[in-house]
Amino acid sequence: MDPQFSLLDTTFWLTAGSIIALLLMSAFFSGSETALTAASRAKLRSRADKGDVGAEAALEVTEDSERLIGAILLGNNVVNILSASLATALLTRLFGDSGVALATLGMTLLVLIFSEVLPKTYAITLPETVASRVARPIRILTRVLAPMVSVVRAIVRGILWAFGFRTDANQAMFSIHDEIAGALAIGTSEGTVDKEDRDRLLGALDLGKRTVDEIMRHRSQIEMIDAEDDPNAIFTAVLASPHTRLPLYKGERENVVGVIHAKDLLRAVEKLLREGDGTLASLAEMDVMKVAMKPYFIPETTPLDEQMREFLKRRTHFAMVVDEYGDLKGLLTLEDILEEIVGEISDEFDPKAERQLKPTETGDYLVDGAMTIRDLNRETDWTLPDDEANTIAGLVIHEAQTIPTEGQVFSFHGFRFEVVGRKDNRITKLKIRPLLPKID
Repeated sequence: MDPQFSLLDTTFWLTAGSIIALLLMSAFFSGSETALTAASRAKLRSRADKGDVGAEAALEVTEDSERLIGAILLGNNVVNILSASLATALLTRLFGDSGVALATLGMTLLVLIFSEVLPKTYAITLPETVASRVARPIRILTRVLAPMVSVVRAIVRGILWAFGFRTDANQAMFSIHDEIAGALAIGTSEGTVDKEDRDRLLGALDLGKRTVDEIMRHRSQIEMIDAEDDPNAIFTAVLASPHTRLPLYKGERENVVGVIHAKDLLRAVEKLLREGDGTLASLAEMDVMKVAMKPYFIPETTPLDEQMREFLKRRTHFAMVVDEYGDLKGLLTLEDILEEIVGEISDEFDPKAERQLKPTETGDYLVDGAMTIRDLNRETDWTLPDDEANTIAGLVIHEAQTIPTEGQVFSFHGFRFEVVGRKDNRITKLKIRPLLPKID
């Protein structure tokens, strides 16, 4: 110990006080960083809407995440390094050369416990509350340190650029979609959110990422009526159909000239019977094209959320889908879009179709080839990719690079696929089984 040292030495107490103050500042920076990054922006927005000024400030400072983190880390590093330097100087004066080791050990424990673990634990327990309290001083700090942070950002981006990495200056700190999807996944795994509720919410969130061609009814499956048929035959076909709207074509099926609505047709028939002789023979005089609505065509690349808004705006539920060349590709209804959110919608007039997915006693699944990959994933919680194909048959054809024959077996994406049925060039039935992970 320095023989000149005295407990009444003003320098000693000033240095010790400075170290304590710097440790408190370090704790503030550490807790602020954790709270502002962990706080839910949705909860902060709710608080801000109720008049919480701190929550409004927290939303503001988290807009530029790079600037926020840069300012907090800069301040935290400065106070930590300065406190360590002062502790080293103080203990070296007291204990000589051994003071360096004592300062290192002591400051490590103090910083770890009181400046890192303690404030971070408190902040992560009440992130929105802490974020609201620290946001205003942090906002001042980011403005004061803005020039230095800008220099640091430029240096960091320059180094990353030299190694081939590119950063987006406007990249959002939080992705609302990912945050909600992650929360739903956690809730489902913990049993607090039902799988059906998760699927509905994710279905609504994904509408903007999906296009019309992914869910449309293919043209080969569309029930259509020849506009040149006898009116009696058309009337019979409309009454026999489970659908209320049916496309009309002339010559070729791709030449859609109108859409007949069952109610419009019945009104026209009722009027014709009242004004005519009152017999069904007068139906031969009816002009179906005068009853039909003008067809509504949409491109196959239209996002589903945009198309749903367009349906509601036009007050129509029915559209014919065409490709970039104007050729008919399929048919889309508002019900098709809603089914992506709530699941299959059936009424008393819908034909009872065979289930597209059937589990077997051997652990396999018999899957209809026309079943979409998305529907299969939703029912089984699998993660088969749907980037290259919409249906499970399309996925097998894409991976096989050929149209498989019945009985062929493939293994990819962690699953075994066996072709059970094929009709012409279509795979009609598949048997799928998850492969067991390999044990080393």
